[in-house]
Amino acid sequence: QVQLVESGGGSVQAGGSPRLSCAASAYIIGTRCVGWFRQAPGKGREEVASIDSDGNTRYADSVKGRFTLSKDNAKNTLYLQMNSLKFDDTAMYYCAAADFWTRACGISEIEFKYWGQGTQVTVSS
Repeated sequence: QVQLVESGGGSVQAGGSPRLSCAASAYIIGTRCVGWFRQAPGKGREEVASIDSDGNTRYADSVKGRFTLSKDNAKNTLYLQMNSLKFDDTAMYYCAAADFWTRACGISEIEFKYWGQGTQVTVSS
């Protein structure tokens, strides 16, 4: 059974640079589309960034140039380096993975079959 465990969240000052990690229980990070979503209070869940099996990345416009998504296939871990944090970045961040056959990204949220429990990021002044 696939499990995704996020870490690295917490309270961060505006302008800070935390790094989120997502550790997978099985060899999935390198074999399919994986990514990060977030949900702010009172808002819907949105895709932040995703990376396909070839290492191609996609970013939401709101985080382009500030966030960097990377992965370590050998460690089965996904990372999200967050820089220049803004108050609007406050949200619960979720790691997600598509099923084995979905190697490319640019897919709808429903295609992400596996989800972590989330890690809260709160940006403060």
